[in-house]
Amino acid sequence: MRDSVKTTPAKREQRICRVTLMGSIVNAILLIAKFLAGILGHSAAMVADAVHSLSDFLTDVVVIVMVKLSSKPADCDHDYGHGKYETFATSIIGLALIVVAFILGWNGVVEIIAFFQGEVLESPDMIAFVAALVSILMKEWMFRLTKKVSKEVDSQALEANAWHHRSDALSSVGTAIGIGGAVFLGNKWAVLDPIAAVVVSILIVITALRLLRQASGELLEQSLPQETEDKIEEIACRNSIVRDIHHIHTRRIGNIIAIEMHLRMPGNITLEESHRYATDIEHALRAEFGKDTHIMLHVEPIKQ
Repeated sequence: MRDSVKTTPAKREQRICRVTLMGSIVNAILLIAKFLAGILGHSAAMVADAVHSLSDFLTDVVVIVMVKLSSKPADCDHDYGHGKYETFATSIIGLALIVVAFILGWNGVVEIIAFFQGEVLESPDMIAFVAALVSILMKEWMFRLTKKVSKEVDSQALEANAWHHRSDALSSVGTAIGIGGAVFLGNKWAVLDPIAAVVVSILIVITALRLLRQASGELLEQSLPQETEDKIEEIACRNSIVRDIHHIHTRRIGNIIAIEMHLRMPGNITLEESHRYATDIEHALRAEFGKDTHIMLHVEPIKQ
């Protein structure tokens, strides 16, 4: 069981906002530091890395806004709550990652072509290399912290933002390799910088596509994984009165799941008994998947 089952919506929102705000402060510091290091250190790669930090900062804002909206309780216009706002935030982050990856990759390709056409690429200074190392350490720390909290509160938007931190760390790794090669090996190795940028951009795209596939699955009402549905059926069948389960339908609504299924029970039991058995099954399912799990059970008699 995940810790999110025991976390109240208010506490969950507070934890998400706290770690996201911490990340935004780190991003703001790195944003300024990278721009200064890129300009003073004559490193186009570091300036590009600063742009990546800017995208991180903007997605932090998106996460905070969307999580606050998704935490609103169900109302007369939204019977299933507002959880899809969080899914929408994941989509925005995924798209932002693709845009950043395209910019980094395109700039890298242009510089590689220019290098092999005989253009001499300017070697960056040590300050840019140091800034890249600091960025790697800080962003990897934020990735691990954000990923940990995302699992504890079961937030896909927060997990997406964690991977955005990791993509920035990877971008800084590529930047450090390129800058380090140019600083320590000389101008003839300056092409390492754009080559690393292209490799990193591909890794970022792979991460972004994974996030977008996950978010689109939710928006299109994709069923939960087969192992989850098998677990649902196993829990329902623990009650010996249940003889058959069919028409099981599942989906995610933000950070909660929805379960609908038909249960066959003996036709000679009373309505009150069937209601009691169905209620016991609901309690067992919520104990496993969270107290806010949406459950709809249809009880029908065993076919003779």
